[in-house]
Amino acid sequence: MLEIRHLKSLVAISETGKLAHAAERVFLTQSALSHQIRVLEDHYAITLFNRTAQGIRFTPAGSRLLALAKEMLQALEKAERDLIRLKSDQSGELRIVLECHTCFDWLTPVMDAFRRAWPEVEIDLVAGFHSDPWHLLHEAKADIVIGGMPEKSRDLTHLPLFKFEIMAVLPPEHLLKNKQRLSAEDFSGETLITYPVPDTRIDVIRQVLTPEHIQYHRRTAELTIAIMQLVASRRGVAALPSWGIQSYVDHEYVIAKPIGKKGLWSELYATGTEDMMTKPYAIDLVKVVRDVCAEKLVGIRLI
Repeated sequence: MLEIRHLKSLVAISETGKLAHAAERVFLTQSALSHQIRVLEDHYAITLFNRTAQGIRFTPAGSRLLALAKEMLQALEKAERDLIRLKSDQSGELRIVLECHTCFDWLTPVMDAFRRAWPEVEIDLVAGFHSDPWHLLHEAKADIVIGGMPEKSRDLTHLPLFKFEIMAVLPPEHLLKNKQRLSAEDFSGETLITYPVPDTRIDVIRQVLTPEHIQYHRRTAELTIAIMQLVASRRGVAALPSWGIQSYVDHEYVIAKPIGKKGLWSELYATGTEDMMTKPYAIDLVKVVRDVCAEKLVGIRLI
């Protein structure tokens, strides 16, 4: 009765906590995913999970199948990688450049997982800040850029990673602390603390403030912790990915608010030349990023 698609669905439900988001991840409608689970439950005559106010909670039976799913899918992935290695030489080098400063927060576990899967591939980070990281691909100084979608594709290949929400970050006693969400006007006259990148690469400026002609001051800092310290000491406000600020919010060092009625969302891609992005280990790096981040980062959605 059990099929690989069932195992993938169980893992998706576990990692997202919501059927709607899990359905997106496994490319099903929510009703189709619900039907798939009902078929399993009918076959085994047992309930796999319950819906609670806190989200989906697996029953002991569901937890047992979830453990099987993780074990089997991991073994399947390893076997598929071994088949690729047996077919041809897959040694190589991956030089990664980051457009997104906060990507450093999750890249270490991704690189660790990738090195275990592909020990014969040398993976490294291209150091320094680059105003146009995609240009490094054409200069053969980098192999993959992890960041947003460049304005000009320049014959590059883009593989989707995930989308994430950008939250406004405020000191705990800010005048706007009781607002449910912030609008463009709420940033008027504020000091916006950002990473030292051009305005065109900062989503809150490009998508929210500039279209509404909002006047603000700007201050920069290179590290996330420095931005958090400046916000907490009431030197300004920030707008950062939800995963990058979660620990500071949990410790009540700062508070976070959605931006706009539907929230401010951005997307990450892995970009490289067509030749690079068709190599099995580059394709698998994208899968590792998606899998690791889906498990470890809060509030992201795979695309």
